[in-house]
Amino acid sequence: MLLIERADGVVTLTLNRPDSLNALTIALKEQLIDALIELADDAECRALLLTGAGRAFCAGQDLREHADVLQRSGPEAALATVRRHYNPLALRLGTFPKPVVAAVNGMAAGAGASLALLADFRVGGPSTRFLMAFANVGLAADTGASWVLPRLVGHARATQMLMLAEPVSATEAERIGLLTELVADDGEILAAARRLAVRLAAGPAVAYAQIKRELVDAASLTAALEIEAEAQQICSTTVDHRAATEAFLAKERPRFTGR
Repeated sequence: MLLIERADGVVTLTLNRPDSLNALTIALKEQLIDALIELADDAECRALLLTGAGRAFCAGQDLREHADVLQRSGPEAALATVRRHYNPLALRLGTFPKPVVAAVNGMAAGAGASLALLADFRVGGPSTRFLMAFANVGLAADTGASWVLPRLVGHARATQMLMLAEPVSATEAERIGLLTELVADDGEILAAARRLAVRLAAGPAVAYAQIKRELVDAASLTAALEIEAEAQQICSTTVDHRAATEAFLAKERPRFTGR
């Protein structure tokens, strides 16, 4: 259900349940968590590309599986997946120590939208849609949506998207910051996202990891300043920093090794 491909320092994770719009089953969630744990410490993985097979990125929770658990075991068992799967998945993806690019083909709904929004960059096309669908099934947001969405679009727009649960078009998504790049044709989405991922894979890996830490962990200006100081200390000892500084002085293009 999860396809894993490697090339040029980029690991591509493809949600591969196209007949169900890549809806998230327990098995698929567990495969994603396992892959993120393994790849976080994989030196050959310099960037991550996340996408979905077929005509959708991800429709969110598999409601057939959810309804079955709800009927057999009740709401407590059905919603246990939030703590057991969605929270770890959001934490692993949101704090992944390497750049993450989402190729958002078609609909990204519910937890599927959350996964896309937790990426560092999102590339979409004319068919791309974001739908914070939780309220449509009588639920609140999960998979980090309540944290990441206001940071991207602001409190008021996040409230609107979560409470009204109406789809956001590709052009509107680009306008409000949900999409980093909007290509003219859906057939170009994956290629454009891969180009960006390859570019990031060739960049200063340690610096990228520290930038992500700064953005995620800083809860206040005081905390941000301390994290920035720690991050710069770490980056200053890297081969990449020294080599890039020398290249700048020599008016040459730096080549990053990730060390």
